[in-house]
Amino acid sequence: MNPGRPRRPLHTLIVTDLLICLAWAGSVGAASQVEAGPAVRTVALFLHLGALDLGLGSVLTIDYYGMLWLLGRRSLRQSLEFAGPLHVPVWTGLAGLVLSGIVLDPDPRAPLTRMKLVLVLLIALNGVHAQALHRTLGDQVGAWPRRLLVRGVISAVVSQLGWWGAVTIGFLNSQS
Repeated sequence: MNPGRPRRPLHTLIVTDLLICLAWAGSVGAASQVEAGPAVRTVALFLHLGALDLGLGSVLTIDYYGMLWLLGRRSLRQSLEFAGPLHVPVWTGLAGLVLSGIVLDPDPRAPLTRMKLVLVLLIALNGVHAQALHRTLGDQVGAWPRRLLVRGVISAVVSQLGWWGAVTIGFLNSQS
């Protein structure tokens, strides 16, 4: 463990998770109250697609470096150092998706939209724990415990399933 950087206590993660859930619920509530005109929705769609590029692109880059580590082409330390700054564009992209999505007239009664909303919440909660895991792995000196590495792989799989599931549902919803 790196003595210069203390671990975040569990209650900090729980509080962060609760704040994420409240923000998510607020965005779902706001989406049911906002009625935007066609011009605003067009701008929101453009911003939504830009935020998707930023967020998912950053996630794919992080996971690509993780794959390079799994293939032995990068050390875990190199992958962690490369991925660290990418958390900002991931969160910026996710926030942009949520905020622009509010005015895109989602139908919370539609089963696919409900699934997409759950996936967005899952992505955000997974992101909180992935970032904490990133810090924990970065603080390790010497060998990394297997359980932490397994958590990293699970987090990456959950992330990919969440992002691509939400993208797929967004695409399907745009076709109707």
